[in-house]
Amino acid sequence: MQKGALEGLRVLDLSRVLAGPFCSMMLADMGAEVIKIEQPGSGDDSRQFAPMKNGESSYYMNLNRNKKGITLNLKGKGRDIFLEMVKQADIVLENYRPGTMEKLGLGYEELKTVNPRIIYGAISGFGHTGRNKMRPGYDIIAQATGGLMSTTGWPGGEPTRSGTAMGDVLAGLSLAIGLLAAVNHQTRTGQGQKVDIALVDSVVASMEIINQIYLVEGRLPERIGNRYESCYPYDSFAAKDGWLVIGAANDKLWHLVCKVIGREDLIQNSRYKTNPDRVKNHAEIKPLVEDWTKQYPAEEVINAMLAAGVPAAPINTIDQIVNDPHIAQDREMFVDIEHPLAGKTTLTGSHLKFSVTQTGVRTAAPLLGEHNTDIYQALLGYTPEVLSELKESGVI
Repeated sequence: MQKGALEGLRVLDLSRVLAGPFCSMMLADMGAEVIKIEQPGSGDDSRQFAPMKNGESSYYMNLNRNKKGITLNLKGKGRDIFLEMVKQADIVLENYRPGTMEKLGLGYEELKTVNPRIIYGAISGFGHTGRNKMRPGYDIIAQATGGLMSTTGWPGGEPTRSGTAMGDVLAGLSLAIGLLAAVNHQTRTGQGQKVDIALVDSVVASMEIINQIYLVEGRLPERIGNRYESCYPYDSFAAKDGWLVIGAANDKLWHLVCKVIGREDLIQNSRYKTNPDRVKNHAEIKPLVEDWTKQYPAEEVINAMLAAGVPAAPINTIDQIVNDPHIAQDREMFVDIEHPLAGKTTLTGSHLKFSVTQTGVRTAAPLLGEHNTDIYQALLGYTPEVLSELKESGVI
């Protein structure tokens, strides 16, 4: 396999569960050497998260592939060991509550004294600054506080959490972007820095047009189902045997929709003439489109729309996605890996594709402490006798 774009970058990953591991997973997929550091005896909490295969967490295996795994108690002697490792690292990544690393004597201010080039990436619920920084943060907290839940769902329905942990995922993506920007700065100047990412901030940033509606119009956005605030028809529609989506985001596409459904008379209707008109009168347009779509199976509707140049798609269930030849095969979004305990396991592949450097799932997620000998010998020169002593004393 070709080398990844981040070959030569060493990351010490202290993060657990989802947001931090999702970030370091992307770095590892792109070729960085990610050393996952876990608590001796227990490890990352997500090792116990379902779904399980042969006693091993698929949740953990998916987020921690391509990483090397060691154990280290950061208190006492373990703190000194970690500082020695920091001297040979490019990035340290953690998602503890603000102040936790400082209490251990391992905050950014301490780490940069032993390695001025170190880049320190931190994910927390509310960030490392501000009056609410000490509040605990989980994905549902971020989705609620950041406004996502208030606009997700159907008119008159209750606020709804996104089906997946979008607050965590958005924070992980944001940290990866921030870390790579910091690497560029480090390369140019030799100076490291701290990258501070909040789950809540990440959700707020993702709200884009929703925020602007209130800031510009003073209107409080509400739950509007599957349609979009800025264009129409851009919504889900009922077919004879299920549902599909149509995305007609401009006048040209609206005209094509009208032709496909045999209602070219609607093109000249003053109530639907421009996109703002259609957004305003969306409640009238949906049944006009569905009068046609309900007559045919979803696949026929989608094919007719695509043939005319109108964006349309099925609302896939996960089994359909996993078996979709474009997604699963052509784009390699589901890949098989051999795990020493779980056996053959299918993981979600990398969504990052490069023309020269390669991403991919190269190695299975590490067993707890699997690479203790390799890492401690290679980085710190520890002998088997020293490693045995450290293990017996609970340091590793």
